Amino acid sequence: MGATDKCIITLVKLRVLTWLAIGLGVVLATTAHAQSVRIGYVNMKEVLDNAPQVIAGREKLDQEFRPRNDAIELEEARVDLLEQRLARGDLTPGDQAGLEREIREARRSINRQREDLRDELSFRRTEEVQSLEDQINIAVQEIAQRYGYDLVLSSPVVYASPTLDITDLILDQLQVEFDADELERALP
Repeated sequence: MGATDKCIITLVKLRVLTWLAIGLGVVLATTAHAQSVRIGYVNMKEVLDNAPQVIAGREKLDQEFRPRNDAIELEEARVDLLEQRLARGDLTPGDQAGLEREIREARRSINRQREDLRDELSFRRTEEVQSLEDQINIAVQEIAQRYGYDLVLSSPVVYASPTLDITDLILDQLQVEFDADELERALP
């Protein structure tokens, strides 16, 4: 190994040590700065389960889809009565075959109606949550600014200490906004 090779190896080692020193400096500076950062955590599942806007949306969807669900349940009750009639065994073979076909077709129809109802309800729930997303984000930003949070994380996270949890503050803010919206709607 010549003098040139030793110089190159020394330069490479020096460059690696320089990068390590820079990296260590960045880590130390970040750690020192992070101690002064105020962090909050929001459990979004709890917000989406308990926010008054979400509860009102659920009630609205229930009212919207209840008649269709009731109609399906009524049809299921009718089919149950047909099956009881079939089970008595007092039908002619032709009538029995016709009743079996009617029951089979009714069950298929019920299954399709249930699936359609489930799909549409799922779609509408997603729409409702998306329409509330901006309102929830604004509430989080208002709480963060009001209480001096530098960073607010939302679930899912691997772990958040309960001392960081500001979910109740967010729910309180959403309740205030919901009450204000209700008052506004009640005004002529």
